[in-house]
Amino acid sequence: MALLDALARLAPELGIALSAAHVHHGLSAHADAWATFCATECAARNVPLTVHRVRIERAGGESLEATARAERYAALATVDADVIALAHHADDQAETMLLQLMRGAGPPGLAAMPAQRSPEAGPALLRPLLMLPRSVIEAYVQARGLAWVDDESNADLSVKRNFIRHDIAPRLAQAFPGYPATLARAAAHQAEAAQLADDLAQHDAGTLATRDDHSGLTLDRAALAALYGRAPYRARNVFRWFLRQHGLRAPSTSRLAAMLDQLALASADARVRLRHSGVEIGFHRGRVVVHAPAVAPFAIAWHGESALALPHGSLEFSPCVGGGLARTSVAADIVTVRSRAGGERLRTAPGRPARSLKRLMQEAAIPFWQRDCLPLVFCADALALVPGIGIDPAFEAGPNTPGYSVHWRPT
Repeated sequence: MALLDALARLAPELGIALSAAHVHHGLSAHADAWATFCATECAARNVPLTVHRVRIERAGGESLEATARAERYAALATVDADVIALAHHADDQAETMLLQLMRGAGPPGLAAMPAQRSPEAGPALLRPLLMLPRSVIEAYVQARGLAWVDDESNADLSVKRNFIRHDIAPRLAQAFPGYPATLARAAAHQAEAAQLADDLAQHDAGTLATRDDHSGLTLDRAALAALYGRAPYRARNVFRWFLRQHGLRAPSTSRLAAMLDQLALASADARVRLRHSGVEIGFHRGRVVVHAPAVAPFAIAWHGESALALPHGSLEFSPCVGGGLARTSVAADIVTVRSRAGGERLRTAPGRPARSLKRLMQEAAIPFWQRDCLPLVFCADALALVPGIGIDPAFEAGPNTPGYSVHWRPT
């Protein structure tokens, strides 16, 4: 309310178009009343308001608070604005830093909340009150005679943040008069340290990292192993950076050490596949790669749909004339789309013998994880087509003959 009131007063002077967004989580019996309160207060200031209703479904291992926070930021990412101002203050920042400290976080975690951030999607996020203690904000609210709402869940001491807020923070403030401003400053120092670590990681990545269409960002395995032997802390730093570039969470200290041991110390021809954060990390042609995990075997009949939904993507069938899968072949046989089982052979040219599909994929430089995921199109029991590899001439539409162009769209 302090932030809304202050921005409403400043908007004409700053020349900004101000609007508000309220996220309705539906977790409290008072949630509807809160939305009504927001609507009343915004109307009194001529500030347009949108209410975003979200459905909170807890994921495995996630706390209710973490799930609600993720849904809240996902909703805010859809707001039609250049910048969203959030009202986090110095007490919030100190609590966040203490929570991260008790989790054993490094500089990125101890940096707590950034004063400003530009997500990949949605408006930029700005926290203009981040260095102000709650006491200053309370004084403003009292001086302005503002109404506000207290969320009753903030009194639940089983939530660690609330325990710190009600039990630990008052003792710290009594023993250390500079609290929470000192911890907010410390978080800013950690943010600088984290940026320096990122700068070093990008410098080291200059000799380690490359990007290509098949594998995205990859690391040179031999160079990573050399760096790990020479300066393990720099190898850990660049590997954390590498995972973040793929949108993956940082592993624990012990897990990170185990992953680097396996990646750096394995022989050049080893088949390493490390599961982490819903993906796999392994080797391909001497490089460390991040890829989707293997899919379970599948066999799905195709009945003429324009797109066949598979467990890990969509196989699209587009009508064409000349080339592609002949419609006569489709009409004559039962068409199934199956996963690779091993040992398949495909004829790709008239009068030539069928060749090993594994060899054809190797020659096409398709990474091993994509080979396992490619859908194979069978007419009856004959392998007719493999997207990106080729089509058996016996099943191919001739000139001026109706067919289907087949495209694989992996998720």
